[in-house]
Amino acid sequence: MPEARLSVKHAYRSCEQLAAAHYENFPVASWLLPRRIRKPVAAIYVFARRADDFADEGTDTADVRLAQLDAMGAALDHVVAGGESDDPLFIALGDAIARHHLPPQLFHDLLAAFRQDVDKRHYADFGEVMQYCRLSANPVGRLLLHLTGEASERNLAYSDAICSALQLINFYQDLYSDYAERGRIYISQDEMDRFGVDDSYFAGRVTDVRMRRLMEHQFQRADQLLRSGAPLGRALRGRFGMEIRAIITGGARVLHKLKQQSDLFSRPRLESGDAWHIIKAALFGR
Repeated sequence: MPEARLSVKHAYRSCEQLAAAHYENFPVASWLLPRRIRKPVAAIYVFARRADDFADEGTDTADVRLAQLDAMGAALDHVVAGGESDDPLFIALGDAIARHHLPPQLFHDLLAAFRQDVDKRHYADFGEVMQYCRLSANPVGRLLLHLTGEASERNLAYSDAICSALQLINFYQDLYSDYAERGRIYISQDEMDRFGVDDSYFAGRVTDVRMRRLMEHQFQRADQLLRSGAPLGRALRGRFGMEIRAIITGGARVLHKLKQQSDLFSRPRLESGDAWHIIKAALFGR
């Protein structure tokens, strides 16, 4: 029994180290989070990071990528059923799911999104984009609410709006890299057609009146979605509420920078001045 406890402790430590090593514009398992959930949050992050790497990184064929994602799903089901693992990620994840009663389906939703990334390059309409967000982003917010015992229907709805908005903002800051490196465009085809934009804009990094009008439409909608979920930051108390307010403000700052850029295809980064806005919002609830 002591060996098992040490194994779980080591597995969580491994996840925390991996989470801390990867740069993100938005806080990951930050010091604002209640201490009791930082370890499972790190495990959730590493699960999503690994699946994302299988879907995107390296030179593997689509069949190999899908097989790797399927193997992750099988490993998840194995530990959920009480099986043992020698993988630190699944040791930690199995403990987190059992200890905090996390819905395993939310992890399978994440895997479904990454499978979609392997072979889907275009989205017919915004409904398809939002369905992708439901699988790729919303599960993370829902898992956080389950970890803190705050998973009411109202809070889940707020969280879905925030997570979908953050996913959209992430698309908009990666317009060029998503196309150049992966051949993907997360702007819906019908809206590209409406504004007179085609794939050549993404290939050539063209910022003109048509592209700017298309993206202004995207930015406005993402802003409205983020604002619609913002009451969650005031509804939650303590350190978790501060973390949510920091995440919302971080997303808003990235969106603001995107709106101001002369090159719509460059990726903004948060700087020290932005950090002050984020900290102020987290502490004082604005």
